[in-house]
Amino acid sequence: MLKTLLLNPPSFDGFDGGAGSRYQAKREITSFWYPTWLAQPAALIPRSKLVDAPPHNQTVEDVLQIAKEYELVIMHTSTPSLTNDIKCALAIKQQCPDVQIGFVGAHTAVLPDETLRENPVIDFVCRNEFDYTCKDLAEGKDWDRIQGLSYRDRNGSIHHNPERELIHDWDAMPSVLPIYGRDLDITKYFIGYLLHPYISFYTGRGCPAKCTFCLWPQTIGGHQYRSKSPDAVGREMEEAKAIFGDRVQEYMFDDDTFTIDKHRAIAISEHLKRLKLTWSCNARANLDYETLKQLRNNGLRLLLVGFESGNQQILDGIKKGIKLEVARKFMENCHKLGITVHGTFIIGLPNETRETIEETIRFACEMSPHTIQVSIAAPYPGTELYRQAQTNGWFSDTSLVANSGIQMSTLQYPNLSSAEIEDAVEQMYRRFYFRPKAIIPIVGEMLTNPQMLVRRLREGREFFSYLKDRRTQAATKTPSVVGG
Repeated sequence: MLKTLLLNPPSFDGFDGGAGSRYQAKREITSFWYPTWLAQPAALIPRSKLVDAPPHNQTVEDVLQIAKEYELVIMHTSTPSLTNDIKCALAIKQQCPDVQIGFVGAHTAVLPDETLRENPVIDFVCRNEFDYTCKDLAEGKDWDRIQGLSYRDRNGSIHHNPERELIHDWDAMPSVLPIYGRDLDITKYFIGYLLHPYISFYTGRGCPAKCTFCLWPQTIGGHQYRSKSPDAVGREMEEAKAIFGDRVQEYMFDDDTFTIDKHRAIAISEHLKRLKLTWSCNARANLDYETLKQLRNNGLRLLLVGFESGNQQILDGIKKGIKLEVARKFMENCHKLGITVHGTFIIGLPNETRETIEETIRFACEMSPHTIQVSIAAPYPGTELYRQAQTNGWFSDTSLVANSGIQMSTLQYPNLSSAEIEDAVEQMYRRFYFRPKAIIPIVGEMLTNPQMLVRRLREGREFFSYLKDRRTQAATKTPSVVGG
């Protein structure tokens, strides 16, 4: 067994490169998701180590000290962070030329040949669902026999092995939570709408929805939801309670759509109620009242919901599969049941105009989720949105983020410029949050919870600093990270 380091490398200050399908960029406030994509193979590989550098403020020099002990280094990358991650790989290789270095992530799954050809420092990339591919590498198996692997041989030739089947027996997958407890400091992970400290992880992969912009189902996870049984999740949560005790304030189930199987979600929630755990999850805006009520009664606190747009034509164009009137009823039910909602929206999707942006802002204010996230449409390689942008000539640039790590618009349309898309982000934030209906609940949190008071004041400073940086970046417009 090779000594294996699984590394999320240092990047831009505040850049969460492992974040979701719509937002791999520096965030408005300090936010870090857990490195579940790397933690899962770490759980499969004995004596491996997981290093998540960004939230732990680890520098390249810190990583080099750790990497000295390892024979195999597997790094997670993303389209916006690839150039930066290559620099880290070069530093590791210069320190120890014999170390084997490979990349995993959506970008390499879609562009394995280009990634290897353009970056000689990389020895291999793991395609698609790469957990067992990483395990085979760590076990020292011959590279030409490892499914799902693309690699460079000793003569410099590049080879692409047959695809690896998706994982279907998820009950057999070891929990990532012991890896979190061993290698990560849970106090370093913040998400503005989740209680602190929180823990996020997956109980399955894949999403039946066909949203054109969504990265993971189109590149790694697939469109079939494959998951652990409720009893297996229950045992996993018992283990979590044994590892973390009362330190964790909230568990976030980050499956693309945790509630797609309502009966399974309810069965899991019964375990969570038995264990007296507070929890949150992703959900689509079409969950019915009775299901919401049962989940709420079993400890559900918050739902993370992708509304995306307030214009039905845009929703239909991205194959969202949601009607605005259904989303309105969903929010009405959540308000009635006392379920907190964090709503996510995207500016700059196909068919976007100044008028549809206005519709989205009004829609968000009308439904009034507790908090929102406003992203810019990001056409990642491997998605239908990327192919549409290429076909229709929508690209305004070849980058997704700027030097600072701030997300910029890579798209423009005949009647809507990339600058207008970027400006709309700040406009939407200001119009949503500078309303009594949004401010009063947040102030109420601050007055009743001293920890929340300190936290919200810090987040407020970060938010206004972010807006200032965004305006500065827009004025200079010097993007540097290639987006494919």
